[in-house]
Amino acid sequence: MQKIGVFVCWCGSNIAATVDVKAVVDAVSHEPGVVYATDYQYMCSEGGQSQIRQAIKDFGLTGIVVCSCSPRMHESTFRKTAISAGLNPYMVEIANIREQCSWIHKDREDATEKAIILARTAVAKLNLNRPLTPGESPVVKRALVIGGGIAGIQSALDIAEAGYEVDIVEKSPTIGGKMAQLDKTFPTLDCAACILTPKMVDAASNENINLYTYSEVEDVSGFVGNFTVKIRKKARSINADICSGCGVCTEKCPSRKAKDEFNMGLSNRGAIYIPFAQAIPNVPVIDREQCIKFKTGKCGLCEMNCPAGAIDFKQQDELVERQYGAIIVATGFKPISLENFDEFSYSQCPDVITSLELERIMNAAGPTKGKLLRPSDNTPPRTMVFVQCVGSRDTSGCGKTYCSKICCMYTAKHAMLIKEKYPDIDVHVFYIDVRTPGKNFDEFYRRAVEEYGVNYIKGMVGKVAERNGKLLVQGSDLLADDQIIIEADMVVLATAIEPDESARNLATMLTASIDTNDFFTEAHPKLRPVESPTAGVYLSGVCQGPKDIPETVAQASAAAAKVIGLLAKDKLRSNPCVASSNEMLCNGCSTCENVCPYGAISYVSKEIRSAGKMEVRRVAEVNEAICQGCGACTVVCPSGAMDLKGFTNKQIMAEVDAICR
Repeated sequence: MQKIGVFVCWCGSNIAATVDVKAVVDAVSHEPGVVYATDYQYMCSEGGQSQIRQAIKDFGLTGIVVCSCSPRMHESTFRKTAISAGLNPYMVEIANIREQCSWIHKDREDATEKAIILARTAVAKLNLNRPLTPGESPVVKRALVIGGGIAGIQSALDIAEAGYEVDIVEKSPTIGGKMAQLDKTFPTLDCAACILTPKMVDAASNENINLYTYSEVEDVSGFVGNFTVKIRKKARSINADICSGCGVCTEKCPSRKAKDEFNMGLSNRGAIYIPFAQAIPNVPVIDREQCIKFKTGKCGLCEMNCPAGAIDFKQQDELVERQYGAIIVATGFKPISLENFDEFSYSQCPDVITSLELERIMNAAGPTKGKLLRPSDNTPPRTMVFVQCVGSRDTSGCGKTYCSKICCMYTAKHAMLIKEKYPDIDVHVFYIDVRTPGKNFDEFYRRAVEEYGVNYIKGMVGKVAERNGKLLVQGSDLLADDQIIIEADMVVLATAIEPDESARNLATMLTASIDTNDFFTEAHPKLRPVESPTAGVYLSGVCQGPKDIPETVAQASAAAAKVIGLLAKDKLRSNPCVASSNEMLCNGCSTCENVCPYGAISYVSKEIRSAGKMEVRRVAEVNEAICQGCGACTVVCPSGAMDLKGFTNKQIMAEVDAICR
């Protein structure tokens, strides 16, 4: 029989205001195996932990139950306390009487009764616990960053500066991401390229950073400290090792029908192209769907004119397999599709554009060389209307329910830049609310209103329609309680942002969690904001949720710091709560192998004594270094051969029995 101590935390008034902690202590003190029970105001404090250590010593406790908050919050805290007192850390059970009890019940009697049941359940399980010893696995001293935007670049630079090798995988032909498409950045209005380009150059020149551009992650296996990743390097049809980036091939290409993705389709590009002047690597790529040579077998002007002989039409995709100790996800975002927002006439009227398209128009390297011109007829606009929250904070089901966070600020930026350069243009902004929570953000917005005279109208736009070369913008002015119509020359839609389309597939490969909007979910929103619930996988930038550039860079460096801390270790302790197979019960059906998301289960032929004689049988074998203890195999095993250490079938049934008493 175990000698168990139960420690009930008040958590200030979080628990004690709803749960009668004294009644819980009294109830569990009579449970089998319990030799000591007490309560304390803050059990996670130094005083509370000292009380636990002293009780372990005085009563010779073999296990402890802490009735407190979620195990996600303080399980590691109490396990460290147990270790310091000489107790196996896996002889610690947490009864979550805060999140699962006091926070959701208003009636004190109901909350107290449930808290007693949860404590009783933890005691029942602990009576069947056995000390577990974690294994060890080596750490590969290399990191992978998926995504080459500002978040991925910053994370990679920080890791590389710490002396560790890091690979950046970017699906585009160049690193830089969405920030490379911007003209100016708020709230300082400094040039985006002036900030980003030096970092791109640093990443390319750093001896610890390897760039895999025009590449995608195809498969991920393994576990924290030892991931195996397959990277598909798509064929550029260019030999990058000998290409000088002179640009002769791009000038000679006769195919000019492809829409330029970097300029948001506002201009055309050749079939062989470099995305933008500062692209890194400065190596062209051939779009095989547009290339005349690939479509008809003719042309080849780029090959004939290339002075370095770098054109290689026979080049094939290459599959690279590498090992990594940690992975950072920095896949970024994209603007949402406007196909569900026909009321704004985006698909019908070329002068209705998105904010990112306006960025390219206003950029000196953009399709109009920085001149603000209407896409329909290349004439300067006299009146412009900005529409906020297009697809953000949407409850109709057409857009996103969340706030995209950056739209209010970049609209104020656009309005100020336009009024600065073209003071005669009338600028109107329709908004629901103006949200400016960052440092110096509200002052920035006030400048747009007070210094530049931008007309902010609180209300929503119901319809945009084209008539006689003008855009009629019908909206409401809630402050004036009036319906208004503005004749505009251009309408700019501040569209919602969403995760890159690769997020869902990548999350499956990484066994990482995503929310209903496909943003990656952090392990804990407060205590572990840059860590994925999957060990060894970290989050950087907008893949985790909408954020601006300063916040993105801060999170990127935070993720890098976590990776550096992991790579600094030679070995990692693995979780001992892993699956195990009873060879005498296993019937070799492969059901557990098929459901294991980590590939930790394989089958081997073993000679086993059964019914007094030796026979060769096919049985399951678990690789404990790979197993993450998810328990899927134990659920599907028809013979009951698979069990989970620390959460055995007997322990689970003991908990059920304790609840039903």
